[in-house]
Amino acid sequence: MLFIGVCAVAQKFTTHSVKEGETLESIAKQYKVSELGILNYNKEVKKGQAIKANTILVIPLVSDINEKKAVEQKTEVGVSDLLEKLDGEGENVGKQEPVGFISHRARRRETLYGIARKYNVTEDDIKRYNRELYSVQLKRGMTLKVPKYRKAKEPENVHVEENYEVYTVQPKETRWSIAHKYGITQDSLLVLNPDLSKTTDHLANGQELLVPKLVKGKIKDQQTQLYTSYTVPPKQTLYSLQKKFDLSSEELMKLNPEIKERGGLKEGMVLQIPVKTANSGVVNTENFNFYEVKPKQTEFSLTRKFGVTYRELLDLNPDLKDGLKAGMVLKLPKGQTGNFDVKNALILDKINLVDSINPLNKPKVMFLLPFRFDRLDLNDTEGVSNAIRKRKDVKYSLGLYSGALMAIDSVAKLGISVDVKTFDTELSLNRARSIMQQENLNGVSAIFGPLDPVSLKEVALIAANYNVPVIAPMTEGSDLSLSNVYFTLPSKKVMREQLLDYISDIRTDQKIIVIADSKSKSTEALLLRRFPGASTVTLKEDRTLDINRLSALLSETSDNYVFLETEQATVVHHAASLLNSLVSGKKKIKLLTTDKNSAFDNEVVSYSHLSNLRFTYPSPARRFDGKSNSFTKAYSARFGSEPDEYAIRGFDITYDLLLKLAYKNNLADASKLIGGTEYTGNKFNYAKNFTSGYFNTAAYILEYKNMEVVELKEE
Repeated sequence: MLFIGVCAVAQKFTTHSVKEGETLESIAKQYKVSELGILNYNKEVKKGQAIKANTILVIPLVSDINEKKAVEQKTEVGVSDLLEKLDGEGENVGKQEPVGFISHRARRRETLYGIARKYNVTEDDIKRYNRELYSVQLKRGMTLKVPKYRKAKEPENVHVEENYEVYTVQPKETRWSIAHKYGITQDSLLVLNPDLSKTTDHLANGQELLVPKLVKGKIKDQQTQLYTSYTVPPKQTLYSLQKKFDLSSEELMKLNPEIKERGGLKEGMVLQIPVKTANSGVVNTENFNFYEVKPKQTEFSLTRKFGVTYRELLDLNPDLKDGLKAGMVLKLPKGQTGNFDVKNALILDKINLVDSINPLNKPKVMFLLPFRFDRLDLNDTEGVSNAIRKRKDVKYSLGLYSGALMAIDSVAKLGISVDVKTFDTELSLNRARSIMQQENLNGVSAIFGPLDPVSLKEVALIAANYNVPVIAPMTEGSDLSLSNVYFTLPSKKVMREQLLDYISDIRTDQKIIVIADSKSKSTEALLLRRFPGASTVTLKEDRTLDINRLSALLSETSDNYVFLETEQATVVHHAASLLNSLVSGKKKIKLLTTDKNSAFDNEVVSYSHLSNLRFTYPSPARRFDGKSNSFTKAYSARFGSEPDEYAIRGFDITYDLLLKLAYKNNLADASKLIGGTEYTGNKFNYAKNFTSGYFNTAAYILEYKNMEVVELKEE
């Protein structure tokens, strides 16, 4: 047992963050203590060696008389007693006691630093309750006690009134666009406006925000100003930063209020730095996109990536003449396409999720689905088979869950371990509520389900208290504000707009004709606004068409695009048959609809007629023919049958969810960084709609062609 001397008198402590250039001697003089006194409580510091900046020292505070007595009244105690004393009086001064502990088993290649970051504590916090770490290195298999602390209430920010002003949020503005407009980071916007939610990006039209008054000029002068992001390196000082960017401390503080709030520059802090730009128009998210330069990128690679010339880049970003630097934010014209995604005017590089997963992330997912075991006798095979055929809730649940199990198997092969809990909601609101109240939601990564809208709302409202996202596998939206729900089905509005955008892109001189029944007049009005000059054909009282009127409208010199908007199978049957009879060498007809509902799949409708008319429509999923597909083979091997559309959907939703959680361990953070993803039969591209949740904006354009369904790629 190692013994050392410790003061037996009453002792108080404080901490000191070492600044650049400070020495052990200067710090001892500052606090009027001996160097030996500091060394006794900071074993990582060696006498005669320089102390690294930002090192946190424990400083024993004693008067000169008490210190002298302390030297004379030393007593021997064990290392464990010393650590207890430090816990009670030293490093823990000003800290609250833990409210509990988390048990963590160290994995291969894990570091103490990484574990501390994961649980938002310091390395010293972990060492304090795992004392063997003071004498041995962290090893694989060690079980650590990680303390949990109550979140301290943040002090109210006090800002000098004359340096700030109130800004009123305008329609379509985002946190990023406002922060960019005022030359600050989004973190700074949160510092200035602590009432803003830290879990959503919502801004309401007319909402008032505190923003810094601009250093020079008015807002219209500042809108032509671009900013670059700068990450503070180790040992950076405010003085060296001022010299580096030729800015005063006042300018830096106004642009980056978090410097003051966090007590000075901190390593890793991201600052907003103004750069000189040409007067190339108002900088906003309506006119331009923005891209942050990554390390090792070159001017040549960027021109290839965005399809622009170097001259165009230089005109928009004059600072490029001084060389391209990582972290620069480039202004780019709207409308470019390529191997990237655009979200809120920010250009995001497409991320290969499979290559970006972190095996240390262990998603914890709950499945809440109406399997209806309360109504099924599992010993009655025939009865269960009939229920699966007749009951949609059972069919959907088993299909989705079987696909989800395949996804869990797939990520396991990538090294990702998933903690799964599955519950039968029995299609009961009370049952869903009971599950949520009994289960511990702390640490849950996501909840898959329920299927019925009423239970979904209840689950989402409870889960929101724990910041747990809820995945809606069969719902496209809600009449409630459910900010934590991911609606995986693209809405009819999204699909309709995607089809109309596609037609607008490919259309040259094609004739547009609209056929709509009485319940679809709003869609007819939309089509007429979207395609001025389009013609309409009205259904007769018997829901048939006037063949002479229709034939007279068809063009013989260009293709005819005929939109059929109805939910009546008899109308689809009659219109498709009539149009098919009018197709000839002179008259080419393409049939379209913005809403392919069950009427188009009715048995009275001829598949052959639709194929001859090149029937085109938007769809949430593509037609899946997987007879030779590896997924079909694996599914059949496990379950003894080929997957249906719900199994495919369950696999795609779950696989996408687990890969994103394995990438960031936080679905909201991953959704901000990742654009579109696509799998076996579905694709996803979630957009945040203020407080209403995350909505899938990705859909397919499909066409009947030669008795098959094919996907039409967007131009």
